[in-house]
Amino acid sequence: MLENVIITNLSNGCILARAGERANTFFRRLRGLLGRKGLHQGEALVLCPCNSVHCIGMRFVIDVIFLDRFGQVIHLIEQMKPGSISPIIRQARYVIELPAGQISRSQTMVGHILKLREY
Repeated sequence: MLENVIITNLSNGCILARAGERANTFFRRLRGLLGRKGLHQGEALVLCPCNSVHCIGMRFVIDVIFLDRFGQVIHLIEQMKPGSISPIIRQARYVIELPAGQISRSQTMVGHILKLREY
């Protein structure tokens, strides 16, 4: 089932995505962003449960945020390139894939708290 979410950084008030999609089934997480040409500003993919991602077969660069079960940012990857694989972040419960540069633009840092609100 596809659920839409707004992602807000509660630590600094920045909205990271207004058109987030939640991938919460095995097949939706498996497909991820494969087949897309890119992510537009305001878009995101939230994978749950998830503690590692790959960009094998992708055509574009993304930013990746790992959250624990409380929504705290525990790891960041900026400018993850096609063909690469993230480390396994054992404490991660959620992974948010964003357009490249969104981590920097939103000034999101490890330790910040993010809120995912369904709409």
